[in-house]
Order: sequence, then structure tokens, then C-alpha cells
Amino acid sequence: MSAENKKIIAIDAMGGDKGPAVALGGMNQFLYQHPDSGVSFRIFGNESRLRKMLARYPRVARNSTIIDAPDVIRGTDKIRDVIRHAQNTSMYMAIKDVREGTSTAVVSAGNTGVLMSLSKLALKTVDGISRPAITTMLPSGAGDSRVVVLDLGANIKCDAGDLFDFAILGGVYAEFIGKMPRPKLGVLNIGEEETKGNETLQELNRVLTAHRDILPYDYIGFVEPTDISVGRVQVVVTDGFTGNIVLKTVEGTAKLIKRVISENMKKSWLAIIGAFFLVHVFKRLKHKIDPRSYAGATFLGLKGFAVKTHGNSDALAFANAIQYASDLVNNDLNDVIRARAAALATVRSELQ
Repeated sequence: MSAENKKIIAIDAMGGDKGPAVALGGMNQFLYQHPDSGVSFRIFGNESRLRKMLARYPRVARNSTIIDAPDVIRGTDKIRDVIRHAQNTSMYMAIKDVREGTSTAVVSAGNTGVLMSLSKLALKTVDGISRPAITTMLPSGAGDSRVVVLDLGANIKCDAGDLFDFAILGGVYAEFIGKMPRPKLGVLNIGEEETKGNETLQELNRVLTAHRDILPYDYIGFVEPTDISVGRVQVVVTDGFTGNIVLKTVEGTAKLIKRVISENMKKSWLAIIGAFFLVHVFKRLKHKIDPRSYAGATFLGLKGFAVKTHGNSDALAFANAIQYASDLVNNDLNDVIRARAAALATVRSELQ
């Protein structure tokens, strides 16, 4: 792939609750924040509608090509109903652009299940990886620290080999995207004791513990959900069912904190005065728990990069998702994943 192609990102402009307005606004914000990135876009959607809207975003217009996509996949569509008739949709055409090598990553706010299914079918998995996983970086510990959690919903049932692969994916993601050298990695369980958990987790823990010295991450054993928030671990491996519950719990807790602070601020003048002196603390807290700061969820382990942002994303969240996609490409993440999977193939073969 040429150096020029490496900077091209495909955009599904019609996905999400707010459609092209958020996608174009996010592209504009990304280009404003990163004027020297060299990134350009191929925008898939209703051409006449997009051209009218681009008049308000000259910065985006200068760095984009529009490809007409007459059909749209909606958030309420079922996978089985659209997967055979997706050829002319903005989502599938954007994914196909990545498969053909014209673009290097796709960003969409559209239907998560359909995006995952179409991406798996079109892009296939990296050599040595059994299944792709959905991952992102959630707030954790002090300061701006984050924790990588995977899988967040792509695979409801996983065997020990799948979870072993997720550890490779998460370790690489944390190291190169999260800038966490040799990250601390744990397997999510109902307790830290080695006797806890089902047979799948027991088998995985046995193999990872036996080969701890040669793993490309610092394996610390079983971790509990509380370890995610206190910063004890930097990568958490689990199945998609449990991971999705963790994600929704974190997002719900963030909303609860914001609501409690807002309600109590209105109750007395003393609270308002106190808040004045704590304004910088509140700003840091807001940044820490704001879902827009981790709005890009990556389908990791595919031969091309696919980034999903929330269906109700605003321009900031969409811009952050584009940043995720750009970082994945710039770090040649799949080359690293492929090499590490090959290096650990012998260890993985010990899993039944």
C-alpha cells in the first residue's frame, strides 16, 4: 500500500442517530485539531445531500472525495435481514473500500452488530488470530490513565484459545495506542484466587502463568471488576457478554456521577460557592468520565481497521474515533499483532 493510501480513511456518513451532520462535523474538528496529519477521507453516502452539506465545511471538502451510496443500514435493522442486501449501503461500501486497499480504515456510527458482521466477512482475521474483538480504553485509576478492555461484545461465548488471542490483541493495543510499555494484563474473574472461575478461565490462567516470563505483557493473573477502576490493571481480558456489561456499567456510573453533582450543585448557595473553588477539579472529572473521550471502539484482529463510535455521537466523539483510526494505521498495528501471534503459537497450542 502506498504512503498516500495509508492516510485515507473511509467514512460511513449515513450511520448513527444524527447522520451526516455529525460525521462531517467530526471530520472538520479532526482536521482543525490535526492540520498536518495528512489524513484525507472517502465519504460514503447520499451524494447530493453530502455535497450541499459540505458547503459549510470547506476544510473537509478540500480533503475529501464523495462516493455515492444509495442505501442506508439503520440502527434497528437485523443482521440476517440486511447482510445479503448490503452491497449498495454506505456502511458496506466503506468497508469494501478498506478491503480493496483504497482506504486503510473505516469509521462508522452505524449499527454495531451489522458493522461487526460485515467487517468480519469482508476483511477476515489477521493470521494467527481466531476471532476479532471489540475494544476501547475506559477511564481507570488516577490522572488520565486508561484501561483496555476486550471483548466488549463481538463474541458472547469464548474458549481459552479465543481469550489467549484477545490478550495478544489487548497487549498490542495498550502498548502502541495507549502508550503503556509492557502493560499489566489480567483475566476478569469473580475473584483473584487461582481456584476461582470456570474451566475455561482455569485453563487459560494455567498456561499464561506457566509462560509468564516470555509473554510480551506483564501477566498478573485473575482480576476483579473493582481492579478496572482503581488502576491496578491496564488490560482486562474477558468474553463479549461480560465485557459488554462492564462497558455499560462504566457508562452508567459516569452518568450517575454527573447527575449527582449537578443535582447537589442546585441545592444551596454554599454548594455553588464551593464549586467555584473546585472548578478545575470538576473539569478534570468531566474529562475523565466523559464517554466522548473513549468514543472509538475498535474491531481489533481484522486485516483492515474498523472503528465504531456511539450511535448518538456528537462531532467531538466522531473526531476522537477518527483519531483512533489514524493511530491504528500509523502504528502498523496488524503487523505487530501478526508477529506476536506467530511468536506465541507454540504456547497457544497447549490450550485444549
